[in-house]
Amino acid sequence: MRLDKYLQVTGLIKRRALANEACKLGLIKVNQIVAKATREIAVGDIIDITLAKRETTIKVLQLIQGNSLKKTIRDEYFTILKDVERQQDNDE
Repeated sequence: MRLDKYLQVTGLIKRRALANEACKLGLIKVNQIVAKATREIAVGDIIDITLAKRETTIKVLQLIQGNSLKKTIRDEYFTILKDVERQQDNDE
């Protein structure tokens, strides 16, 4: 499964277009390497997501079959290794 699709279906990023844009901006890393949206995800991959207000690191537990996933079972597909709120830099 493509990285952008995985991020969207798991709910880590709300829309696939946003996941694609985050990849283009270098905000998504797979196994510590900046990844393109088209990269194929495998079980065991570590995905780092650095967004404006949050840094999240997950480990892929299993791949998704289909185009949707119930919110109640999302934790079966990945485990959160790190989830921290980013501090905004204010130069005052």
